[in-house]
Amino acid sequence: MAASKDGCGVGEVAAGNGRRLHLGIPEAVFVEDVDSFMKQPGNETADIVLKKLDEQYQKYKFMELNLAQKKRRLKGQIPEIKQTLEILKYMQKKKESTSSLETRFLLADNLYCKASVPPTDKVCLWLGANVMLEYDIDEAQALLEKNLLTATKNLDSLEEDLDFLRDQFTTTEVTGLSLRLLLAAVWRIDSGSREISDHNNRGNK
Repeated sequence: MAASKDGCGVGEVAAGNGRRLHLGIPEAVFVEDVDSFMKQPGNETADIVLKKLDEQYQKYKFMELNLAQKKRRLKGQIPEIKQTLEILKYMQKKKESTSSLETRFLLADNLYCKASVPPTDKVCLWLGANVMLEYDIDEAQALLEKNLLTATKNLDSLEEDLDFLRDQFTTTEVTGLSLRLLLAAVWRIDSGSREISDHNNRGNK
């Protein structure tokens, strides 16, 4: 029986304001005034800023991949825990019985073996990392219910973190687009000024 525990996805609460910290995901800066933003220290040129934005975007992509993997793992664990709880509830009903429990257990993919299990109040749970421990049925049920609650909360937190991450994607893309549009406008103005200057120089010759 499985008793998987996964701590991924649990957001911490920021001290003093009750807001969740999204797993260390840096919040993207929304740029309202590009000119003021470009005057800040470290933003000497548009190329430098665009490089920073591209690096930030790649970090977000890596984080998204990480969170998506954790989400898939949790979504696989939760049904397993629920199924194990159902088995334990059935064993609870049968433990006072004198008749054996007829069941089938998995030997390999698509290969099951029939077994007859005498009444028992003990079960063994896989805890992960090749560790299995024996529990009373009541203890095992309490542990699995706790694990199910934790896994469900973690999955909800992961969903919030992924939503937050998608917002950072959007903000980064909008900022990058604004800077590229500004660069294009500056390039057009600069090109136009050079054409006028060249035309005037030719006219003066």
